[in-house]
Amino acid sequence: MSESSNLKALLQRGIRLPPVGWVLAGMLAFYVLAGLFGRDPWKGEDAIHIGTAWHMLSHGDWLSPDLAGRAFHEPPLYYWSAAITGKIFGWLLPMHEALRLASGIWVTLTLMALYYAAREIYGQDSAAASPLLLAGCAGLILHAHDAQPMLIGLAAYSGALGALAAIGRRPRLTGVFYGLAIAGCLLGTGIAPTLPLLAIAPLAWWLSPDRPKALQTLAIGLTIATVLSLPWPLLLLALEPSRFHGWLNTELVPLRTSFSFGGAGRFLAMLPWFAFPALPLAGWTLWTRRKALAEMPQLLPLGFLLLTFLMLALAYRPREIPALLMLPPLALLATPGALTLRRGAANAFDWFGMMTFTFFVGIVWLGWSAMALGWPTRLAGRVVILRPGFVGHFDLIAFAIGIFATCWWIWLIITAPRSPYRSLTHWTMGFTTLWLLATTLILPWFDYGKSYRPVAQEIAKILPSAPGCVAERGLTDTHRASLAYFVGIEPLLAESTAGKHCNWLLVTGDSRPELAAPSGKWTLVWEGHRPGDRKEKFRLFKR
Repeated sequence: MSESSNLKALLQRGIRLPPVGWVLAGMLAFYVLAGLFGRDPWKGEDAIHIGTAWHMLSHGDWLSPDLAGRAFHEPPLYYWSAAITGKIFGWLLPMHEALRLASGIWVTLTLMALYYAAREIYGQDSAAASPLLLAGCAGLILHAHDAQPMLIGLAAYSGALGALAAIGRRPRLTGVFYGLAIAGCLLGTGIAPTLPLLAIAPLAWWLSPDRPKALQTLAIGLTIATVLSLPWPLLLLALEPSRFHGWLNTELVPLRTSFSFGGAGRFLAMLPWFAFPALPLAGWTLWTRRKALAEMPQLLPLGFLLLTFLMLALAYRPREIPALLMLPPLALLATPGALTLRRGAANAFDWFGMMTFTFFVGIVWLGWSAMALGWPTRLAGRVVILRPGFVGHFDLIAFAIGIFATCWWIWLIITAPRSPYRSLTHWTMGFTTLWLLATTLILPWFDYGKSYRPVAQEIAKILPSAPGCVAERGLTDTHRASLAYFVGIEPLLAESTAGKHCNWLLVTGDSRPELAAPSGKWTLVWEGHRPGDRKEKFRLFKR
């Protein structure tokens, strides 16, 4: 049969469910790549971590991370990986996109590891459900496409679950991957997120059919983790002891706090939307298998989830980023529930996903029309009000990608066969299609409001080519990272000894006292703000 005949047959038949091989790989690659490129470092974590990785690459200081010339007491692994991808792909992509590519690599490793964990626990037919569930979680999609070190924690947690699930069948391989997971988590996200990986070891040993061999396996894993983890802190202690103690103190401070019931409650309150649809499906798994909770398929991910939750309540303020660590065990626990829904519930979930994402795909196209074509007129006016100064334009490449993604979504709805995977596939791919359209068709509008590039470039125009030092007051890590990355300005703290001698001062705030000139002969030379944010203002003074 010719290739054209095969393609025609595929278009008529649709994808096979459950997705396997290249079909599954293509679907997950679609998720990983959607929204990873084509945008500036955005306000918040994305700008901070891109700025830190850029500093490591451009200044060649690979031992410890710096943010805009100041010590940044974070583990180095994400910045090493981002600097490497920046070095390799910087000639092909804008540097911030080449650096952000590291996130795509860590998300890919997460999805692969979760697939093998599900295959080990539930069998081949159920393996694809776990990565699809994780990719479909509402709380992951933005952070999975940002520069984000916590993605290493996701990969480590998924890898550890996969390794420990195979502790009775492939003990040597378990030891290797368990050790890699611990070392990666410690060097990538720090001490606190590594604790559940260590605390789960006794449960994995108890669940193993051969406990003496399991003990040896865990010892091998801990040995590998020690050998891989120790060189960096020891080298840092030997060469830069002040930075070592700064890093260690940063890591230990959260562990000295007491358990917070309020924080635990806020983490729980976040889960219904953050972990949807994995959370209700995990609940269905526990209900249908309530008589077998002590067995490996339920107890390993459940135990890991509870340990992770206790660690979060102890060491973190309730935020989305640390809550990401609960998603891998939740997705694994939800896998049987997703594939054993009763017909009525499965159909309702399927229709909900199809109708919801089709509706919002239409909304995105309407927003694009207002932004690029000026129709509808009232909506086009609203676009400008929300982003003063924004001017939309028609981008042929973005339009072509949007048309292709929309046609793919319609084709998937029409051709997907009846299967326990149908609702899950529609949900995850619908979510991904919507995200791709949002970050393609209306990306310029988002970028205009979320990037500090315009502010940094305006400041650079005011400063002379050799301004000497610039002091700052009130700047956040995002501000400093953006100034360093976009225009090469690394301001000094105004209260520091060096900062007091600077002839330029940059301040930011949203009130008169914060924006007031310091005592002395200072002249205001520039005032501005980020497009779409009139509260946060910047002022540049000259002495």
